[in-house]
This record gives sequence, C-alpha cells and structure tokens, in this order.
Amino acid sequence: MRRARILVVTAVTAERDAVTSRLERDAAPADVEVVAAGVGPAAAAAATASALTSAAAGGRPFTLAVSTGIAGGFGQPLGGVVVASSIVAADLGAVTPDGFASVADLGFGRAEHHPPPALVRDVAEAADAASGPVLTVSTVTGTQARAQELAARHPGAVAEAMEGFGVAEAAAAQGVPVLELRTVSNPVGPRDRAAWRIPGALAALGTGCAAMLPVLRAWKP
Repeated sequence: MRRARILVVTAVTAERDAVTSRLERDAAPADVEVVAAGVGPAAAAAATASALTSAAAGGRPFTLAVSTGIAGGFGQPLGGVVVASSIVAADLGAVTPDGFASVADLGFGRAEHHPPPALVRDVAEAADAASGPVLTVSTVTGTQARAQELAARHPGAVAEAMEGFGVAEAAAAQGVPVLELRTVSNPVGPRDRAAWRIPGALAALGTGCAAMLPVLRAWKP
C-alpha cells in the first residue's frame, strides 16, 4: 500500500495560507502539499495536472487531490463547512429553448465527478460538515433568479465555487481520487459584498482542513 500523499488545491494565496498556517500549527506531515492554482476551473485543472505529473515523475505520486477554499452557500450558515458528495460543472453546456443542457446532455463528456462516498462521510463527520453537491461555475451567481435556477437544477446543492470541477478533471485523467471541502463566506444570490464574511470563512477553512487531514491520511482507497 502506497503511503498517503495529499495534494490540496486552493484558488488564491489567502486560502492557501489559511490552510497551511493551521496545518503547520498542528505539525502537518511532509506528505501534504498545498498549492494556490488561480481562480476558475481552467487554472485549477492546469495547476493540478502539473503538480500530479511532477510528483509521479519524481516517484512520489499523490494518492488524493483535494479542492478547497471558500464558497457561496445554498442555505448553509456563514462559516459553515461543506463536503462535496458530487462535484458538478454547473454552467458548462448550452442554453436551449428547453432550458440548460449540460456538457453530458450534449454528449461531449461528463458533467460531474463523485468523490469516494465513505471518504465524504468520514470527512463530513470529522469536520462537522454538511454534504451535498458542490457546483463549479465560471461566473459567480449574483442574482436571486440564477440562484433559484441552479438550486432547482441541482437539488440538495450545498455550495457554489469556481475550481472543484477543474481539479476533479485533472485528477481523474491520472486516476487519482478527488475530494472537495469548502467553507461558506456568503449566501448564493444577490451580490452583496457587505454580507460577505471572508475572514471567518478563512478561519473555518483552516480548522476544517486540520480536522480533515487525519481522515485523509488514514484512508485506504
């Protein structure tokens, strides 16, 4: 059995620092690497693929990729933690007279990835997190109409972010399992920056990742 090696992918340096500062305080092992990939699914996929390829070429392949950061929540408390039961490309597809058709509906590939269910359950329990679909979007929701549309198309969705599907696509291409953990900085809906609680969400991110790590290290695919 290979020793667990975990790649943690955030979008921006503030998220990366929130994760690493807490892991360093809790004496994180050297088998965890945290990278800030950039914003959006394309940047996330590129950075994840590069990190996975480099590690494999060096003889120390990663056994799990984790997309993490802050997010908008669907009915979740600010500062709450969520774990993706599925990682969904929510706006990759086409708008048709009959409504939205996903890339899978169009026959051009998959529109979602499913992390290992037992791992999702164990991480959610350890991090006191809700679980459900986490939506990846290229354009953040800023209206109530779009929030309602996404919630109707994806029942049970817990959050919206911008990188998870990119991380999942890159990981799947190399046969590496994926997980997504997010903390809620704002509700999905009308854009209201005064209602954002980013510092609290970043603090919760560090705490959630610290709680998640022992589960990931013990997990055997």
